[in-house]
Amino acid sequence: MSPEALTQRLLREHPPASVGRAAFLAAQYDAGLTWVHHPVGRGGIGAERDAQRAVFELLTAAGAPNLQVESRPAYSMGASSVLAWGTAEQQDRYLRAIATGERWCQLFSEPGAGSDLAAIDTRAVREEDGWRVTGQKVWTSMATSSRKGMLLARTDPDQPKHRGLTYFVLDLATPGVEIRPLRQITGEAEFSEVYLTDVRIPDADRLGPVGAGWKVAMSTLSSERDMFGTKATESGPVELALALYGERDGRDPALRSRLVRLWLRGHVLRLYAGRTEGASGPASKIGFAELNQAGYELCLDLLGDEALLYDPAPRDPRRLFLRSRANSIEGGTTEIMRNILAERVLGLPAEPRVDTDLPYSSLRRG
Repeated sequence: MSPEALTQRLLREHPPASVGRAAFLAAQYDAGLTWVHHPVGRGGIGAERDAQRAVFELLTAAGAPNLQVESRPAYSMGASSVLAWGTAEQQDRYLRAIATGERWCQLFSEPGAGSDLAAIDTRAVREEDGWRVTGQKVWTSMATSSRKGMLLARTDPDQPKHRGLTYFVLDLATPGVEIRPLRQITGEAEFSEVYLTDVRIPDADRLGPVGAGWKVAMSTLSSERDMFGTKATESGPVELALALYGERDGRDPALRSRLVRLWLRGHVLRLYAGRTEGASGPASKIGFAELNQAGYELCLDLLGDEALLYDPAPRDPRRLFLRSRANSIEGGTTEIMRNILAERVLGLPAEPRVDTDLPYSSLRRG
């Protein structure tokens, strides 16, 4: 049976308005429609990844929950990492929890390790019953509303910085975890800094082998770029600019020209992202960031003097303009994305790296 036919049957047997959110999401997982490309028994049916889009369109039209929107980090990043690196027991435990709405956040970035992720200093020390973790993470999206965190920590400082890392799934309710929201330019506190003080993590919550944290993290980051790349198929700034243009004086040739170019960029980006389906996440991620920023800047110019009157409403162009400043930073800076494209896609010479093979403990850190 096709994914679309399975979805129709799911909606008939479990009407979202009648069974409730948790029951519907559990039924969706059991039907193999949470991640159709996953194996049977892991939330999928072994179908092509492309089929998920049609499934979500049917579910959205029926008013069903959409985890791709409501819980992006867990749905897109956590699940893919668990499927790639988790044991059978971990896949059973984590995937069902994610599929039924459990939120996760990403505990990677640190004050002294942003774009150079391998320079993280949070330490995990092996103990008889697991690990003891101490350190600080920052710019953690959705930390205040998440149940678990994807944690990268240093377990062997005498190894080179890329090889002494290990990946964990951290229960944020564990004693020693302190989450401090960070107020941003929009007035919201979407991000947080997370302090870890002697936090105990069972070894059963380690994802992947000890010392293989960098490889696991790369699979997570690849999914994150694809996640941002899928946003390139959305047309929020273009639609908003078109609406504002229709309300304003449409005779300004400069604004009209910018709007046409914006529409063309958005259309090309959607075609590109739709055809590659994550094959070139960094390129889609760059395109998404640049389109958002250019689009909401045009919206403010269309508003004229009204652009100075800030409105924190979620879909207000003034708020969206300020929020879009982060698009070229979050999920990997545009500069890092261009390096990845240059080195790994185009095959250009890599930048010189003098500390790759040196023990992390011997490196000078600010």
